[in-house]
Amino acid sequence: MIPARLTGKPFWDLYLYNDPPPYEAYIRAAHHFGIDSLMDGYFWLHFPEDADPREPDWQRYIVHRTDDMLVTQSGYRENGKWIWKPVVDVFYRADSPSSGVKPAKLGLPEVPSRWEPVEGVKPVLPGPEELKRVKRLMGDQGLVGVWLTGTNPFRSEDDLFRYIDNPDLHEQWAQERVAAVERRFRQIMALDEKPDFLCVGGSGTLIFQTVDIFRQLALPAVKRGIELATAHGFPTHVHSCGPEAALVKIMAEETALSVIDPLEIPPMGDCDLAELKRRYGKKLTLKGNLHTTDVMLRGTPDDVTRAACQAMRDAGAGGRFILSTGDQCGRDTPDENLFALLRAAEEFGVYDPATGRLPKLEGAPT
Repeated sequence: MIPARLTGKPFWDLYLYNDPPPYEAYIRAAHHFGIDSLMDGYFWLHFPEDADPREPDWQRYIVHRTDDMLVTQSGYRENGKWIWKPVVDVFYRADSPSSGVKPAKLGLPEVPSRWEPVEGVKPVLPGPEELKRVKRLMGDQGLVGVWLTGTNPFRSEDDLFRYIDNPDLHEQWAQERVAAVERRFRQIMALDEKPDFLCVGGSGTLIFQTVDIFRQLALPAVKRGIELATAHGFPTHVHSCGPEAALVKIMAEETALSVIDPLEIPPMGDCDLAELKRRYGKKLTLKGNLHTTDVMLRGTPDDVTRAACQAMRDAGAGGRFILSTGDQCGRDTPDENLFALLRAAEEFGVYDPATGRLPKLEGAPT
């Protein structure tokens, strides 16, 4: 949201019209703030062979507009009859989009009565050549990761109903995910310029499913992906906002995962950074976890500095910690708070190479 705000454009320019694509706005923001960037899957790498020739040629149309939002629905014409998807996407002027919304929630019919084409979309081909360009844009500001697989097989309530209604297919679905990760890994390895790391997480893993469902459907593919990546020298990264303590335990004890974030504290999450460091800090890198509302959005720069220093006290000793925020910062987070986070890292996050400790924290704000 902050990269979008920094462009000064309506958010739909980025998310609908690719002007600029969100990943390009993110890279600009990384340079603007001077952050060490781990760009986790914002660039959606596609391969031409992934296209399903049986899939209809869906086209996006604007079916409703106001001053503050554009509503699009995908459809195509077959034998003179229009076929429409049963959900819409909502693109806002000043917020990130909402996808897969039932039209009735917006007071719209499932089959639109009027529509207009989406015109002026900048062509973006998110394939291997675009990955090369993205890495050049990032430069030394950070690392570019692409998706390998994910921790969350559910994208909607309909997916959950499908899971409940088809217990005989659960094992098949799990194995299909394993086969898919192996296939995609081969595709990534065939690139002449590869990403810097591989993403194997997913937002809200333990919001949309229980730990048991995660173990059943997603974990076999995640473990296989981490196994393949590790064997070929690629770091792996899990982002999973919401409750995450159980996921950290699984990743630390049962995989060779490199990095996990955002380790949110209650009420959004259930993570105690100091406790996670004590239990798992030698097994994987922890990344987080300043509160995005109370501290980053509503706090002062001094509040940010104190919270950053506390996070470094909780998890910095001995390394394997990346100071960051608990999930993404809200759109209206003051720039001075983000710069305060960076200054705290630079001033107090200095290691003594002999001891692995952070001596400057002893005189840091509390």
